[in-house]
Amino acid sequence: MPKRSDIETILIIGSGPIVIGQACEFDYSGSQACRVLKQEGYRIVLANSNPATIMTDPELADATYIEPLTVEFLTMIIEREKPDALLPTLGGQTALNLSMELQHQGVLERYGVEMIGASAEAIEVAEDRSLFKQAMQEIGLSVPRSGVAHSMSESTEILKTIGLPVIVRPAYILGGKGTGIARTEEEFLKIASDGLIASPINEILVEQSIAGWKEYEVEVMRDKNDNQVVVCSIENLDPMGIHTGDSITVAPAQTLTDAEYQKMRDDSFAVMRRVGVETGGSNVQFAVNPENGDQVVIEMNPRVSRSSALASKATGFPIAKIAALLAVGYTLDEITNDITKKTPASFEPSIDYVVTKLPRWAFEKFPDSPEVLGTQMQSVGEVMAIGRTFTESLQKGLRSLEQGRDGLNCDPREIEIDQLSDQELMSRMAYGTPSRIYQIESALRRGIAVDEVRAVTKIDRWFLNQILRITIMRSILSEYTLDNLPPRLLKKAKQNGFSDPQIAYLYGTSVDTVRKLRKKHKIVPTYKTVDTCAAEFEAETPYFYSTYEDENEAIPSKNKKVIILGSGPNRIGQGIEFDYSCVHAAYAAKELGFESIMVNCNPETVSTDYDTSDRLYFEPLTTEDIDNIIELEKPDKIIVSLGGQTPLKLAQSIDVSMIAGTPSASIDAAEDRKLWGEICDKLGILQPPGASVLSVDTALKVADDIGFPVLVRPSYVLGGRAMEIVYKTSAVRKVVKDLI
Repeated sequence: MPKRSDIETILIIGSGPIVIGQACEFDYSGSQACRVLKQEGYRIVLANSNPATIMTDPELADATYIEPLTVEFLTMIIEREKPDALLPTLGGQTALNLSMELQHQGVLERYGVEMIGASAEAIEVAEDRSLFKQAMQEIGLSVPRSGVAHSMSESTEILKTIGLPVIVRPAYILGGKGTGIARTEEEFLKIASDGLIASPINEILVEQSIAGWKEYEVEVMRDKNDNQVVVCSIENLDPMGIHTGDSITVAPAQTLTDAEYQKMRDDSFAVMRRVGVETGGSNVQFAVNPENGDQVVIEMNPRVSRSSALASKATGFPIAKIAALLAVGYTLDEITNDITKKTPASFEPSIDYVVTKLPRWAFEKFPDSPEVLGTQMQSVGEVMAIGRTFTESLQKGLRSLEQGRDGLNCDPREIEIDQLSDQELMSRMAYGTPSRIYQIESALRRGIAVDEVRAVTKIDRWFLNQILRITIMRSILSEYTLDNLPPRLLKKAKQNGFSDPQIAYLYGTSVDTVRKLRKKHKIVPTYKTVDTCAAEFEAETPYFYSTYEDENEAIPSKNKKVIILGSGPNRIGQGIEFDYSCVHAAYAAKELGFESIMVNCNPETVSTDYDTSDRLYFEPLTTEDIDNIIELEKPDKIIVSLGGQTPLKLAQSIDVSMIAGTPSASIDAAEDRKLWGEICDKLGILQPPGASVLSVDTALKVADDIGFPVLVRPSYVLGGRAMEIVYKTSAVRKVVKDLI
């Protein structure tokens, strides 16, 4: 059917400032929507308050308002611009909540603005815990035992009926704000009180705790004719009780039988119909009891989400773009998939690889905060890795986090965990923490049984057995020396995700030695295409990931080309502003006649959209992985100065003649504290007294000479990471020891 001709101007609300739980994935979704709707001839009005986004670039919308995202300012924008429609589903929870406020205050009705994509009624059913529970029961779907409360007295009455432990879930919130698991009455009173405050409508769901169950998400698209497709199924490695944003997640789901998956798929469609999301994408969350297979619906987001961005990048299916087209009247069968240029959007994606998402936290910034994960999201960013197997994608993902890990242990940082006793290790594994995945590998390597680890962590045996495969491969490798290591075994290790630094660590040799050995035996990565259809149709879009197989699908062109190194995972001090810079570098390179090649591992970003650059490599930003891409593509230049600290650190290993812009020597001079100090001395620029040190003893002497307090500052950091003011000798010893 044709697109709607009765609307001309569409208002899109952005997500505002970056917060934990709401990051640059909404810049990605909003940018996609602005582009495609403008191409369709609609006049786009955009409201957002974040200047670091691509979506607030003047050319993306016909009218862009960088204003506070409040009902007051949005009302003034509506009064001035007179939009015919409001698309509320692309700006995260901020846009959704504001759209509902505009609806409840009568602003939309007063100015004749229609809400498209999802109606106010559908949003209310999905976001209001009481209405959602009632709706699910009406269509015969199971939900955990629960009750809805609007006051503390109501919540305590519900607790008497359900009994401890319970989960408290506020309505209309993002990132699990105000949620929590209460195991005692004292915990319940605090969590319930916090939840009522967190909910904009002062409503909480007091729900039977199903912590320890398996958790799944199904990303669904629906059009106005009730055609529906599952874009992607996602399974959490971590059990219920840890927010999905803080969980390691895997796509497609790995541990469901076909019958279980088909039921989940049918139930997702039923949820979409009952809630009434007329068009667009939503994700429906389920929990499955591992003991008997019982399945319950947890919740749904009637909008694009961080999981939507992950599903888009995992499959190559542009959810936000298609959701925008569906909202203006197109149907799934009328929209052509951009990846294949042949299949319609009603063609359900199928992938022949494994995608693993890993969160990144910033606990090092807040040393007094306990590193314990729960129902409230705490991660500040994430990475995504693609491999032919789970073991390969997991290890690629872990080294993408840029936290000094080369993979799943088998690196210098494993020593701290390996020093724990079995009892202490098992005790720590009982809690979700950023270190748990490494603790599990250490436990399995010691010979602790999978069932024992399963009993403590509640993680499915399939995932534990996959981690065990990595430990077994490490054990087999240790039976050889590097001189007599069979080439087939080295290749097998690479297929299981082992990096060159891991292999070098295992054999006590240099990374360069391992790399030369690999190349001698012609063990080099091949690159496969992300094509949405498991190679059933040829992909037209050059979007690649590495693996160690025989056929290479990334055939380099002979064009002039430039590689742009992205910024990696979001973290405090390195976020969306660097992605903005990299995206504009890709645009500029194309304008100058260069083929632009983007390398990044962040699934939330515009830079990892398949059509931002001419070629996209979804790969870890490490020396090994970048060297492999350089060797394949043979670029004319490499841009390292626009992606923040991540590519600056990589610049040291890149041929200086290939670096575009600021050379590596100049980067060193600015980032290395010692070199910087020498330059200031030569120029006669005064600095605070101090010295660069390489040992604890030297640091103690310098601190004694200067006098306390002193500021300890490492080289090559962003946003003051690991900097600390210390007031006594013992503190100097501890801080410097942690840094060196």
